[in-house]
Amino acid sequence: MSVRELVVLGTASQVPTRHRNHNGYLLRWDGEGILFDPGEGTQRQMLRAGVAAHDLNRICVTHFHGDHSLGLAGVIQRINLDQVPHEVTAHYPRSGQRFFDRLRYATAYRETVALTESPVATDGPLAVTPAYTLDARKLSHPVESYGYRLTEPDGRRMLPERLAAHGITGPDVGRIQREGSLNGVPLDEVSEVRRGQRFAFVMDTRLCEGVHALAEGCDLLVIESTFLDEDETLATDHGHLTAGQAARAARDAGVRHLVLTHFSQRYSDPEEFERQARAAGYDGELTVARDLTRVPVPKRR
Repeated sequence: MSVRELVVLGTASQVPTRHRNHNGYLLRWDGEGILFDPGEGTQRQMLRAGVAAHDLNRICVTHFHGDHSLGLAGVIQRINLDQVPHEVTAHYPRSGQRFFDRLRYATAYRETVALTESPVATDGPLAVTPAYTLDARKLSHPVESYGYRLTEPDGRRMLPERLAAHGITGPDVGRIQREGSLNGVPLDEVSEVRRGQRFAFVMDTRLCEGVHALAEGCDLLVIESTFLDEDETLATDHGHLTAGQAARAARDAGVRHLVLTHFSQRYSDPEEFERQARAAGYDGELTVARDLTRVPVPKRR
């Protein structure tokens, strides 16, 4: 059975706390696993969450601040130690190639796995597969940062009552799907578009065009909300979002399920992030992320 869910491995910004690890997020998308922003301690958090190195097909790094990338060394070495049998692809800003190289070869180990480096230098598609297209969009942060968006291709939903009205049954259902028409009946007459699901991952950034483009129409949006609204000036100065800013971006983009994360250690009450997000007018599903939380991608409407 296919599984589409987010496994939250860490939710802290800048430094880990007693209750929050550095960043780390695994998206399970049917038979693939995409690991986003593995900060320090991600390998241990994977163990606690029941995530194996064999589950990883891609690693996506938004930028090379330590809380988003220090775990790369351990994760890459674990992939090789466990001799993952399939190719693993790493995406990261090309401008940070020297940091990726240092982390990939931080210590001595035996390379056994084909790790493909696929750095990001501009907006646009990074990978196109039958299951999804993975895109990157530039964000606004003191170091170059990219957000990622996964889009499933649209499909078609067959309508039984219309098929029956035209006497289309059995193998002919598959035939009209393949050929686009049958005995003068077009596919559009007996089916409707099934919109592909959409996921986006937005980390350290100010509000910018990239945030809105990534969030547009998402079923599940994971977005940083480092600061509360009363510290908006501080957020802007350091290249971050507040809870209210993130929520308004999600509201305007029509996001179905919003996941807030990447919280500053200065705040002791995580529920305040939810209160401010609701006050900003976001009325969809909302999760204030905690370490080891699992968030399913919303079911199709």
